[in-house]
Amino acid sequence: MAARIDVRKTYKLYIGGAFPRSESGYSYLVNDAKGRFVANAALASRKDARDAVVAARKAFGSWSGRTAYNRAQILYRVAEVMEDRRPQFVAALQQSEGLTTARANAALDAAIDRLVWYAGWADKLTQVVGNANPVAGPFFNLSTPEPTGVVAVLAPQESSLLGLVSVIAPVIVTGNTVVVVSSYDRPLPAVTFAEVLATSDVPGGVVNLLTGSAAAISPWLASHMDVNAIDLVGLAGTEGAAELATDLEVAAADNLKRVRRAPATEPDWTAAPALDTMTDFIEIKTVWHPMGV
Repeated sequence: MAARIDVRKTYKLYIGGAFPRSESGYSYLVNDAKGRFVANAALASRKDARDAVVAARKAFGSWSGRTAYNRAQILYRVAEVMEDRRPQFVAALQQSEGLTTARANAALDAAIDRLVWYAGWADKLTQVVGNANPVAGPFFNLSTPEPTGVVAVLAPQESSLLGLVSVIAPVIVTGNTVVVVSSYDRPLPAVTFAEVLATSDVPGGVVNLLTGSAAAISPWLASHMDVNAIDLVGLAGTEGAAELATDLEVAAADNLKRVRRAPATEPDWTAAPALDTMTDFIEIKTVWHPMGV
């Protein structure tokens, strides 16, 4: 009997709830931690980035209009589906990061727990960062958080799943929509995560995932006039990060984007998250209302 040839997968982009091929027509080789070929991934282009922004903007109104409790339910459902697909995620982490089975399971547990943590904050953040302000006069003065809009996110290059979840979850749980550029060398956990999003309750366009070079794609996202914020934390610890981050901050200034800056070293993604991961991408709206009306 002739030896069977493996069917190697070519992973596509995830835009607007669908899995299109890159407009460029290009893909690139994805190797495992030992340098062996595993699959192909789509090489996203400038046009793909624009399409992702359009999809994110289209989804923003509906997503931001949902109750915080409903967004929490949806994030929790993503965690449930990730748990169900544990063997696939463990295999992807072993291939991408060279982890043992035990460490891959631990990394997956941390990513699932991180989703549940943010889901738990969805309907509590307003009470913590909102306020009834004391004012002189017969008025109610109320401050409440609102989502910023479309957020571009550069995912960490090394922590391919926990880091990815840690930068996406706080953005969408507060009502924003996101365009994320995955790790270039380790895209397998990210595209597996995209498949989970597509089969859970997350509406199409809320999360849009591009595979390819962050250095090539991010300038177009930073300068895009319909992107409201950009998260550069994923650049931390990568070669040329400081120069690229500076260029992106300059490009982002054209429409006064919110910028979450990249630290000098890569964060410890296993550390407990802080509230600023959510508050960095919200706006505070203050309303005055006369008493007795």
